[in-house]
Amino acid sequence: MIFYYVRHGDPIYEPDSLTEYGQKQAEALSKRFSLYGLDEVYTSDSVRAQMTAEPTLKRLGLKKTVLDWTNEGFTWNNFTAKDSNGKLQFVFDIKEYKEKFNSKEARALGAEWYKYSDFGGNTFEEGVKKVDEKVDEFFAGLGFVHDRENGCYKRLQKNEKRVALFAHAGFGLVFLSSVLDIPYSILSTHFDLSHSAVTVIWFDEREEKIVPRVLQWCNDSHLYKEELLKGYNNNLNI
Repeated sequence: MIFYYVRHGDPIYEPDSLTEYGQKQAEALSKRFSLYGLDEVYTSDSVRAQMTAEPTLKRLGLKKTVLDWTNEGFTWNNFTAKDSNGKLQFVFDIKEYKEKFNSKEARALGAEWYKYSDFGGNTFEEGVKKVDEKVDEFFAGLGFVHDRENGCYKRLQKNEKRVALFAHAGFGLVFLSSVLDIPYSILSTHFDLSHSAVTVIWFDEREEKIVPRVLQWCNDSHLYKEELLKGYNNNLNI
């Protein structure tokens, strides 16, 4: 199985939608996915995620399955805090947390990084376990049982499909850390997800115990193809 995680296009958060540029990004995505096709498409229940998926659904003649737990709000309460200016935002963007996430003490705890004493009063553990439960249920439905103790998946049934999930960045970093068995504290501070970018994960069924392999992370080649470059998240030229 090839699994694609897609962040929504350039957003308007209030009201929930896409900018004109975001709609062009979504159209470019549809051309990318038309090359090899998709078999199943899942989306967050947010308007911006569904708008990002819509051109692909239309081009490929597919219907979407909406997963409300993939909305940004599912992880917001567990993985946000106030920064030095009193603004509530995801912790991976807050200097204090980035430093603590990568401290020797937190790294030494591995998968239980959230038990670091400096995180007392936070609900990281609750958030991790909540997402882990949903992730394992979702992939079991696709035919793969997650063996978290050994960092791998066991195949329940053959699945050579191409499956895409259109969702968010803040949620996506928790989701992908769970899928890949990489501590959120490490993944969220070392990796990012840009508007309309595609992360490709291969579940190689030739193996008895499948360790998902990231073939592409945050790929935005569809924007280069359509000459839709405005920098990384409209900011940094790379």
